[in-house]
Amino acid sequence: MNKFGSLCPTLKASDIVGDKWTLLILRELFMGAHRYSDFQHALPRISPTVLSNRLKTMETNSLIIHKIDTGKNRGKYYLTQSGKELAPIMDQLARWGLRWARDQLSDVDIDTGSFMWDFHRTLNTEQLPEGEHVFCVLLIDQTEATKWWLIVSNSSVDLCNEDPGYDVTLYITSTLTDLAKVWMGEEKLSKQIHNGHIKLTGNRHLQKHPEHWFPFSRYVDVQAANT
Repeated sequence: MNKFGSLCPTLKASDIVGDKWTLLILRELFMGAHRYSDFQHALPRISPTVLSNRLKTMETNSLIIHKIDTGKNRGKYYLTQSGKELAPIMDQLARWGLRWARDQLSDVDIDTGSFMWDFHRTLNTEQLPEGEHVFCVLLIDQTEATKWWLIVSNSSVDLCNEDPGYDVTLYITSTLTDLAKVWMGEEKLSKQIHNGHIKLTGNRHLQKHPEHWFPFSRYVDVQAANT
């Protein structure tokens, strides 16, 4: 009798971290998320029930700990040493996916809320002039959540999907697909601007060298494998 499955550490590890929501929650933890609301903002498709269950399971499996704020019912989630050791594995898994499964990604895989969350936190604030800036992203191919605001104060960037009432420094007009392709490195920003697929309107200084501040994925350098 083949008892390989019952003692295989690879299978046991996949039982613990193989679920897609567990992987996405881990990714958010590595990106600095700690509160329940952080996960909700970053993963708008996950239901509260599923999110709560996954967090409890991850705590049971010693991937995270939940520290309750003094005098409050809420708290913060932190990676344990076991969870931290998954960082290089998660990084390599993401790179592998972009190299070997990129052609299996489609427009339906792009969730507006999730993408904008990634987009806003990859804005290169170090290359922006001092002071506050407000970017308004107009997604012309969407029927809902068509406007998003990135509010920059020094190195801090907040994301809003309701008009905050501030003067806009720069408008970024595009389809969600074209914006995602540039963010992921599949299309050149300069080419998309030249072709009119991405339009920048507003502050001339920011229009002049958008490649300096424009958000790009941390995996923008990963190229698809030639198969």
